[in-house]
Amino acid sequence: MEIIPQDAQKVDVPGATVDFYKFERDGITYYAFDTSRCGPPEPMVNAMAGLKLVKDPNTKLIMINHKMPMGLLNKIEENFDIESENLPDGRVKLVFSYKPGASEKANLSDTACHG
Repeated sequence: MEIIPQDAQKVDVPGATVDFYKFERDGITYYAFDTSRCGPPEPMVNAMAGLKLVKDPNTKLIMINHKMPMGLLNKIEENFDIESENLPDGRVKLVFSYKPGASEKANLSDTACHG
């Protein structure tokens, strides 16, 4: 699957500093953004804004970044299921999924980068 498909719609995400896109596949709504050309704290700020959209098992967030965002992962790894994939061009793709009973407890207002 291409990272952000041609049929994805640009959406406005409060607090985001990069473009976000929304698309559906197999009954799952995906939101996707690319911070691979951004420096700190933009990846963290945009991830926190995007994670606020992941409120149920049918919604996932895709983040493309230039490296594994360890500061972000340390903050939210207990609250979301996270899959990572190294892309052929050296970037990293992360897919964040809802974790029942845990995602609701995430502190998504803390965008300071400590990683």
